[in-house]
Amino acid sequence: MYQWRKFEFFEEKYAGKRLVPDEVSGRIECCSSGRGKVAVGCEDGTVSLLDRGFKFSYGFQAHTSSVLFLQQLKQRNFLLTVGEDEQISPQLSSVCLKVFDLDKTQPEGPSTPIPDCIQILRIFTNQFPEAKVSASKLFFFFFFVNAMIHVLTPVILQITSFLVLEEAPPILLIAIGLDNGCIYCIQGDIARERIKRFMLQVKNRQDKTQCSITGMGFRVDGKAFQLFAVTPTSVSLFNLQTQPAIRQTLDQIGSSANSVAMNDRLELIIGRPEAVYFYEVDGRGPCWAFEGEKKFIGWFRGYLLCVIADQRNGSNTFNIYDLKNRLIAHSIVVKEVSHMLCEWGSILLIMNDKSAICIGEKDMESKLDMLFKKNLYTVAINLVQSQQADAAATAEVLRKYGDHLYSKQDFDEAMAQYIHTIGHLEPSYVIQKFLDAQRIYNLTNYLENLHEKGLGSKDHTTLLLNCYTKLKDVDKLDVFIKSEDGVGEHKFDVETAIRVCRAANYHEHAMYVAKKSGRHEWYLKILLEDLGNYEEALQYISSLDQGQAGVTVKEYGKLLIEHKPIETIEILMRLCTEEGTHAYMLPSPVDFLNIFIHHPRSLMIFLENYINKVKDSPAQVEIHNTLLELYLSSDLTFPLMSQSEANIGENGTSNGKLPQEHEDIKTENDHKERLEKGLVLLKRAWPSDQEQPLYDVDLAIILCEMNGFKEGLLYLYEKLKLYKEVISCYMRGHDHDGLIACCKRLGDSGTGGDPTLWADLLKYFGELGEDCSKEVKEVLTYIERDDILPPIMVLQTLSSNPFLSLSVIKDFISRKLEHESKLIEEDRRMIDKYQEETSTMRKEIQDLRTNARIFQLSKCTACTFTLDLPAVHFMCMHSFHQRCLGDNEKECPECAPEYRSVLETKRNLEQNSKNQDQFFNQVKNSKDGFSVIAEYFGKGIISKTTKGPPNSTTAGF
Repeated sequence: MYQWRKFEFFEEKYAGKRLVPDEVSGRIECCSSGRGKVAVGCEDGTVSLLDRGFKFSYGFQAHTSSVLFLQQLKQRNFLLTVGEDEQISPQLSSVCLKVFDLDKTQPEGPSTPIPDCIQILRIFTNQFPEAKVSASKLFFFFFFVNAMIHVLTPVILQITSFLVLEEAPPILLIAIGLDNGCIYCIQGDIARERIKRFMLQVKNRQDKTQCSITGMGFRVDGKAFQLFAVTPTSVSLFNLQTQPAIRQTLDQIGSSANSVAMNDRLELIIGRPEAVYFYEVDGRGPCWAFEGEKKFIGWFRGYLLCVIADQRNGSNTFNIYDLKNRLIAHSIVVKEVSHMLCEWGSILLIMNDKSAICIGEKDMESKLDMLFKKNLYTVAINLVQSQQADAAATAEVLRKYGDHLYSKQDFDEAMAQYIHTIGHLEPSYVIQKFLDAQRIYNLTNYLENLHEKGLGSKDHTTLLLNCYTKLKDVDKLDVFIKSEDGVGEHKFDVETAIRVCRAANYHEHAMYVAKKSGRHEWYLKILLEDLGNYEEALQYISSLDQGQAGVTVKEYGKLLIEHKPIETIEILMRLCTEEGTHAYMLPSPVDFLNIFIHHPRSLMIFLENYINKVKDSPAQVEIHNTLLELYLSSDLTFPLMSQSEANIGENGTSNGKLPQEHEDIKTENDHKERLEKGLVLLKRAWPSDQEQPLYDVDLAIILCEMNGFKEGLLYLYEKLKLYKEVISCYMRGHDHDGLIACCKRLGDSGTGGDPTLWADLLKYFGELGEDCSKEVKEVLTYIERDDILPPIMVLQTLSSNPFLSLSVIKDFISRKLEHESKLIEEDRRMIDKYQEETSTMRKEIQDLRTNARIFQLSKCTACTFTLDLPAVHFMCMHSFHQRCLGDNEKECPECAPEYRSVLETKRNLEQNSKNQDQFFNQVKNSKDGFSVIAEYFGKGIISKTTKGPPNSTTAGF
């Protein structure tokens, strides 16, 4: 150990030694640190609290006699003290434990506050009797934090060890070590005295100096609680989870007081004259041979603290050991130490003469500067790593070490250090140093490690690949590109690697990277643009999943459809019609229209194949619209699209060059064939049972108009019942035969046609300005049959055509006049008949009003029995027994239904007269509005006469 290097990583604070304040007048028996204060217990029973820098805060009388042990809790601002008070009775021990709440104080005098004592607990009871020994030691342990309190001077009643563990507030676990090898334990809420007591037995020997408990330490691992117990002759471990606790002997050699501690890894540390030993739960661990009597052992931030007595010169040395780096971080000769504490981030040593030393650790920068001046870079690296410094600080040390090696031209070792800085040191700092061509191997090594850690940028990837190509090291290029974990976003930038390999004509490597990383667009770009391998590109697309294949075809479909139209269409068909997949999940053919921008014939083939296979596509409207545009186009192009596909046959292959006249004939035949397909599509996509077709009607009409497709227009207008537009098409083409045939089909009202078409047709011939006598005569036949126009309007319509003579309509006029004459004669006969009937009715009414009626019926009309009194006779000449009439005595049962029917009809007519909209609609839609008005007058609906109450002609008496 004497070969360990010594460094001054610690320094004394507060300008050297300090003194315990004068207010602490008694001899110091015990000390405790925590919560930013130091508590000092004295032999006179007082407890003093010191602030940072050993400044006196306040003090109070805790016990009437000496304070043996004390400890500040970490989780609550409580102070526990063990001391002697006046003995109340011989049966009760004078040693007690008190709990003070430092947050609650009460004035003792004019200005001196004292904390509230919230609990006093007798340590020894009848079940746990008092013991006396000769040495004392205090340990307070919390979750992974501990401190030591040492008392050197014996008292009358002594406890060898005292240990406190804070479980979960307010639960405490207190262990009290005795001279007979027993440990008294108190567990629970001490402040409320909700506790339980139990005892642990280490050894039971007659020689109490060999079995007294000299040190203890709690070990908490999750919910497991364990207790180390040290005697001069043994080291034991108790498992407190079992009842009773199980004891395990770890060593047959122990230690005296003040030389036991716990480190932050929950290991027990024991100092003996020959060495310092570490114990774990399974026994003795490593040991360090520090010679000399260990008066005090402690642990501070990973450092081992030792106060060692030198028997040769009688002096004491305080050493701070860095065990991991095997160096002495601080060493100082001190006086006789009475207490060693850790508080305020420093180490506190209190001497027997009440002087004190505060030792603090220097900052990391100061320690490293010290090492750098001596070129101890390896020590500096170990130091920052052992003290868990941040990665940036570690990288800075490695950088300086690398610079040091670089200056000595040890380039390989320097690069080894620079590699460790990856992730913290800017790569350009290292790259710039090794850009010399002679150091290209070192630069390649650095760039490889940079990519291994996923920190290589695009520029770094470019530089590394250029290094490989410059070295012509294909093997390393293969390893970098083709290693199992080589390809991916976390090792190098994929696109940069592909680009560099393409530029250097390493197409195989570029394709490998693209395929392995799933960059299908790059893989196909190399195949198509660099290698022109269209067949392999199509095979690769076929191997992709549906989504990726669709995206790839959208991007490179134009190139593929140009060179391999048949194969490309087959792939598209598989994508859009894959079996076993719902239609709404499949891509739509409409999504791929852009790849056919210069190849409309291939598009037509693709869409035809699709609609022949898929009958209920969600995109069938868009597909039919596109096909109609292709079918009706005169030169097979889209609007605003140039024709670049020449002589592509139905199978998508080139048919070669043809002579001009043959090519013209082929083009004309092809156009006719497409028009036939267009008409078939118009009819097939508009089934008779559907109101709307499976295409855009407006677009279809526009396309037919643009391309002069008369058959399509006629079909669409007829389906839309736009009959006038239908005959307009024939009129524009001067197709008189077709026009008349169309009116015969569409102008028959019996089949739902529009008879007014004949009137429009007559008007057309009247304005034609040429001889069309034959056609007019035929039209007049249908006008006369359906009585569409009166003769006067026919004459007015045809008078505009100077080529028509009166002889054309002479027969029509003669027949109409003859027919009208017959109607007039018939109307006159009906008038005479109605006048005669009216005169007869008026006479009968007058007779009923003025003359008596004689009833001679001998039988009842209802029951047909002989009529007897009482009887009822009606003016309608029906007679009834009164008993046969029942309650209906005012109306004749035989005539009443007919009478009510007449009244109901009259009421309905009166109600209809109030519906003006119905009246005007009938007048408007009728061929002869005067007839409608006359009918309303005839029914008595339009009348200003006020009708009085009806007079019944059937009233009985």
